[in-house]
Amino acid sequence: MGDYAPAAWGLTPRAHPGSLSRKRRCRLGRDDRGSAELVVATPLLLLLILGVIQFALYEHASEVAQTSAAQAVAATRVLGGTTTSGQNEAESLLSSVGRGVLINPVVSVSRGASTAAVTVTGSAEGIIPLLHLAVSATSSGPLERFVSGP
Repeated sequence: MGDYAPAAWGLTPRAHPGSLSRKRRCRLGRDDRGSAELVVATPLLLLLILGVIQFALYEHASEVAQTSAAQAVAATRVLGGTTTSGQNEAESLLSSVGRGVLINPVVSVSRGASTAAVTVTGSAEGIIPLLHLAVSATSSGPLERFVSGP
């Protein structure tokens, strides 16, 4: 058979490695267009991935803050509830769920004559350097009160 397969088999001639011209072999070895694009695209792709992860962490921290505020206002507005019970409820939830996601949380509980309000603030865990995202959530509601029957 040698260097050529019969055309009836649908095969094309095979070239020996030495049959490529020297100029063509040098040109094939120096084609760096793909590597330059890769040098630019790889950091941009990694930054995009980090941005998506950072956004997810921010949203999770916001959800933790909102849930903590809602649970704390529920404990504060019940009949016989106090600001201390709301503060304890928020801190308990933050220590179990928000640890590591919501950094330096601060809980502010207030109970007036007819409403209770809780604000939870902090910052989201950051993975992108020099980016600090503040998180704040507020929940409020009317106080429960006993109303005598007719």
